[in-house]
Amino acid sequence: MRVTALANAMNTTSDTVRYYTKIGFITPSKSPTNGYKNYGKSAQNRLKFILSARQLNFSVTEIKSILIESDKGHSACPLVREIIEHHLAETEKQFQAAFQLREKLRNAINDWQRKPDKAPTGHMICHLIEGEGQYEDSKGDDNE
Repeated sequence: MRVTALANAMNTTSDTVRYYTKIGFITPSKSPTNGYKNYGKSAQNRLKFILSARQLNFSVTEIKSILIESDKGHSACPLVREIIEHHLAETEKQFQAAFQLREKLRNAINDWQRKPDKAPTGHMICHLIEGEGQYEDSKGDDNE
């Protein structure tokens, strides 16, 4: 199977197939007569794994580590579990940060609806953002 056929079979792009070939994740055989790259069933299975891992937000570096373990004949499952647990913990942190930001935005909208519009002054661009008490943690950061 050539690059385009493999890409179509895996519902991806030819550039994706070429990229994973270039970095050594999948290896085609070369035709001795015309030099064309041909991908067998093992390359297709490997690409399927790579694409599935990418959908779970595994990085190229993480996938490389998994493939190395597998290529050594070792089970990659413990490593996969460790990586996915780390991803979940990071996603939870991001979710909590987004939730907190959402609450700040809601509070700002509620508060700012009652405040008048004001023209900028030499000391203030927008009183809604720069008004007293908006960002207590940023007071005194005049040196930036």
